[in-house]
Amino acid sequence: MKRFAQLLIFVVAGSGLFLFFQTKNDVRIIQLAQTSDTEVEKPVIKEKAPNDHDDIAPQKKLDNPPEVIKAAYATGWTAGGVQGLNRMIELIKNTELNAIVVDIKDYSGELSYRTDIPQVEEYSGNRELKILRPNAMIKKLHDNGIYVIARQTIFQDPVLALARPDLALMSSTTGKQWRDNLKVMWMDPAGKETWDYNILIAKDALARGFDEVNFDYIRFASDGNLNDIKYPFWDEKTLKRYVIRDFWKYLRQSLPDAKISADLFGLVTLNYGDVGIGQNIDDAFHYFDAIAPMVYPSHYQKGFDGYSNPAVHPYEIVYRSMSEANERLRHYMINAANSTSTEYYLVKKPQLRPWLQDFDLGATYTADMVRAQMSATYAAATGTPAGWMIWDPSNKYTKGALLAE
Repeated sequence: MKRFAQLLIFVVAGSGLFLFFQTKNDVRIIQLAQTSDTEVEKPVIKEKAPNDHDDIAPQKKLDNPPEVIKAAYATGWTAGGVQGLNRMIELIKNTELNAIVVDIKDYSGELSYRTDIPQVEEYSGNRELKILRPNAMIKKLHDNGIYVIARQTIFQDPVLALARPDLALMSSTTGKQWRDNLKVMWMDPAGKETWDYNILIAKDALARGFDEVNFDYIRFASDGNLNDIKYPFWDEKTLKRYVIRDFWKYLRQSLPDAKISADLFGLVTLNYGDVGIGQNIDDAFHYFDAIAPMVYPSHYQKGFDGYSNPAVHPYEIVYRSMSEANERLRHYMINAANSTSTEYYLVKKPQLRPWLQDFDLGATYTADMVRAQMSATYAAATGTPAGWMIWDPSNKYTKGALLAE
């Protein structure tokens, strides 16, 4: 059957840059680049690695957390350094921001701090620690009235893949761990041991006092020689969407009282399938308190909605994506209000909280362009709470885009 190109979108997903090519029959995703820690200034840490006596006691959750979250992203290096953390606190205290998203486990698979989880320390005990005293970091943020979100990547995990190849995607050609175009290793999303490993990490973060856990890379691998993948658990017959949905349900059932959120590709707001990676926004509504589509305008390809350069139309691009997402959320909430299911509609009033762009790509992003995305988010919300999170891999944010406190 002849295929017609409908949509071509670039998306930054967590630490990666992706090209979405949607045809009449499917969606192909190619990973183009990956943000490395070399783009972020690493603080000089002269302290010794912590042991059980170096950090303070676990913290309580923030009293009176904000109903609408307005957050900025920080790497483990930024949040773990004195200067970096102070810089983020100063930004948040002097603007409308009220929350921070801190990497606790990024695309490398390494945890930012020491834990008491045997598997974590066995698999990567010699890692370089980015956050020496996580509990003290949380206390300092809470003392300043800041809501603290832990960002945790899931299925892109080279550390776990090396330590547990029996859980990882394997190459049919080499018999070794499969690698994507950037030579990064992945886990089989259908592997329950991988689910349990990550839930242990999330529970540890919540016990420390993190107010929420934000999950990223909750999907199938999308680039590289996908035909070479050998899955140890997925039967390749069950729809990818159902595999990911079952994982999301397992997360919610394992963390029943926790605040949890999910990062999804921006394309899910407009697509009713699973964009080839298992993600469907209607499924996510059932299990997460907040859903975060990554709707960065600069990554929508020339011609999207008739724009020769969507990057210079931040309001229009975000409004289009979030309007569709909010309409789908509205229908979900009508059904959820009347449901007594113990399998679905486990979250009655989920929120949409998109990732917005504060970095230069496709255009030099000004304060007005960053602000336009926030305005579009509000306009698309149609009366429901409308938060957002801003992303810059270097954590150097445009203060002029943020309203003064």
